[in-house]
Parts: sequence; structure tokens; C-alpha cells
Amino acid sequence: MPSATEEKEKEKEMAIEHKAHARVGFLGNPSDVYFGRAISFSLANFWASVVLRPSDELVIQPHPKHDLVSFDSIHHLVHRLDSEGYYGGVRLLMAICKMFYKHCQEKNIELKRGNFTLSYDTNIPRQTGLSGSSAIVCAALNCLLDFYNVRHQVKVEIRPNLILSAEKELGIIAGLQDRVVQVYGGLVFMDFSRENMDKLGHGIYKPMDVNLLPPLFLIYAENPSDSGKVHSTVRQRWLDGDKFIISSMNEVAELAEKGKNILLEKNYKELVNLMNRNFDLRRQMFGDDALGDLNIKMVEVARSVGAAAKFTGSGGAVVAFCPDGPTQVGLLESECKKAGFALQKILIAPSLLGEDECKSLVNC
Repeated sequence: MPSATEEKEKEKEMAIEHKAHARVGFLGNPSDVYFGRAISFSLANFWASVVLRPSDELVIQPHPKHDLVSFDSIHHLVHRLDSEGYYGGVRLLMAICKMFYKHCQEKNIELKRGNFTLSYDTNIPRQTGLSGSSAIVCAALNCLLDFYNVRHQVKVEIRPNLILSAEKELGIIAGLQDRVVQVYGGLVFMDFSRENMDKLGHGIYKPMDVNLLPPLFLIYAENPSDSGKVHSTVRQRWLDGDKFIISSMNEVAELAEKGKNILLEKNYKELVNLMNRNFDLRRQMFGDDALGDLNIKMVEVARSVGAAAKFTGSGGAVVAFCPDGPTQVGLLESECKKAGFALQKILIAPSLLGEDECKSLVNC
């Protein structure tokens, strides 16, 4: 009869674990949800991990911190809800299980019998616009693909759609950009033109060499409290045919196209202009009240030392580029410290695509 130690080792061997990183929307956002284009990369500094272990019953295991239901006092409960909201990761794991199962049913993909326990962990800072929720969903999807041994039957281009469908199931409003780069890893150029979306049901995604990127830095507030207090009307104005919104969003998409060529040429001086223009257009379209004072201040702190800066997503964190090198980085570090912002050098996570997946993609 196997010992307790041997049983634990066996369980460990049977466990499936996947990690999905935070992401930075580098150029082109938010045009990705308006049939535009975008360049994003996978941020190795932060990640979410999901572990799947075979079990007798199907269990979604709450996280001891992020799915907290026991509190020291009512003050503790209210403070927790004010700072982190009502939801943790359990609902995300449930939603991707549902949408994965429905997709397999629709595509006649046969799933083996057997149950499992899903658990997760994450170090992605909350409310920083680094796609913490979709990272959990992405990692869980990879676990399901391997547990059921159907990775070869669910095309890599389709996986971001599955992740997005799980989040939409929960009422989370988002686009494909974040999910694409979390599925692909590395640095990715994406074309979400209406033609591609209508014809294929997804964009055209082209991985790029991560070494094309210059040194970049992440600025974020460790205890964010201001994410913008006014609901944006940009989506409705775009649907209503507002000429300013449409032309501005088209220009944002062009920044991604130009950025792709600039990166290939390593023309980093021009990159400064593209990054700054990307944020300026967002600010003009959405307005300061929707963006929030804290978010705007992060950009302004970076620009005060001559660095280029823009949001990594919809707000909460900023990606900065110091074209003048280490001295300028030192100035940025000093100004961020004065303003109470965290500053980290960005680490790029490599591509996650396997050899077979890579063969089906252009320029991979």
C-alpha cells in the first residue's frame, strides 16, 4: 500500500498547472474594440496561475485571500468590498468551464469522463488595467485543454474568443486584445478590421520578436482609489456615427500600424511621439472625468521628465519609455517616488505558442 508521501507525489505528477501573464496594451488601444489595430505584449512581472488536479468530484476551490468570506469585523468586510469589490476568481473559473464545455458540444469535440479540482493564485495588482481577470481565465482554459487532451482541436486563434465569452457571461465588458496576447505570449500585432472579424470571427494576429522593444517601465498606484467617476459615452457616440470619435479611433488604429514598422526599424525616437499621441487621443475622446485624476497624474509624472507615457489598458497603470537612457530613468524613479507611484522595469514574457501552433500562423 503506498505511503502518504507517495500518494502526494502521485497527485503532484497528475496535476496540470498553467500560468498566464498580465499584459500591456502598447499601441492602438482602445481601437481594438472598434475594428482597429493594436500591439500588445505579455508582462512577465505579474501573472496568474491555475492548477487542475484530478478528483472524484468537480470542485472550484476558493482562494484564501481573493475569495474571502470570513472577516474580523463589519469594518473589515466593508473595507474589503470598497477596495477589492465583491468578486474573486471562483466565478471566472466556473464561467470558463461552462463556455469551454458549450464550445466542445457545438464543435462535436468529445470530452473524456472524469472530474477535477481547480485552484488559482495571482500576483497581478488589482485595478491596474493589467488584465488580471482574463489571466485567470486563460490559465484555466489551458488546464482544461490539457486535461481533456483537446488542445489540437481548439485552434489558437479561437481561444481568445473563448476567454472573452466566459467574461461576457459574467457581464465583464472587454475586447479581444488582452486575451490574444495572453494566449499567444510575447509581442503581438493584431488587426481587428471589420472584414477580418466578419469573415473569420477573429482578427489576424502576427507574433513579433520581443527584442524589437526598447527598455520600458511600468508605473502604477499600489492602492488605487480613483479610476474615473464618469461613465464614458464614447461607445454610444461611435455607434451613432460621431465623426470626431470615428476619425480619432481610426487614427489610434493607425498608430499601431506605424508602431509595427517603427519597431521593425528600431526608430525609437519616433516611438515617443506615437505613445504620447495614443494617450492624447484617448484623453480627447473620453475626457478627464472618465479617465480619473490619478490615472492622468501617472502620465503627467512620466512626461514631466521627458518620458513617453500612455495607459497599459483602460487606466490604472502606465507604460513609460525613457528615450534618453539611464539618467532619465533615474529622474523618473525619483518623481514616481515623490508622487507615491510604484515603478518597475518591464520584463517581457516569451511566446507561448507550440511548434504546431506556430506553423499555422504568418510570420511566426
